[in-house]
Amino acid sequence: MPVPLSDALTRYPGAVTFTFGDSRELCDRLLGLVRAGAKRATCGRAADFGEGGEPLPMVGRRDISLDFDGNAALVIETREVTYRRFRDMDADFALAEGEDETLEGWRESHRAYFERNGGWSDDMMLVCERFELVENFG
Repeated sequence: MPVPLSDALTRYPGAVTFTFGDSRELCDRLLGLVRAGAKRATCGRAADFGEGGEPLPMVGRRDISLDFDGNAALVIETREVTYRRFRDMDADFALAEGEDETLEGWRESHRAYFERNGGWSDDMMLVCERFELVENFG
């Protein structure tokens, strides 16, 4: 049974809400990877954060990931935030995202994702976040 966002926000005041992925299929897949313990990191274009965009992740903050219908799916706690250019991504972080088995696979899938969502360049800056699962509502 889906957990209404209002209930989750009552339990986690001050949490930022977000949705993994840009489609229902990708969102479901990524939520499944977090629940299975395979996904412990994520990244986004730095240009998408800050004023007029998404709030930057903050170490220690607990945030609510939504399913594609806007229901609370799970809660994560940010453990580390770093910045690096796409071209400087290392295998350790890429594999912590849990989506690909190699750094090259990560580069291909993330390039396609960023091209669909505002543009890609090899020198674009990324906000890289490591997190841990706090609560699974699903």
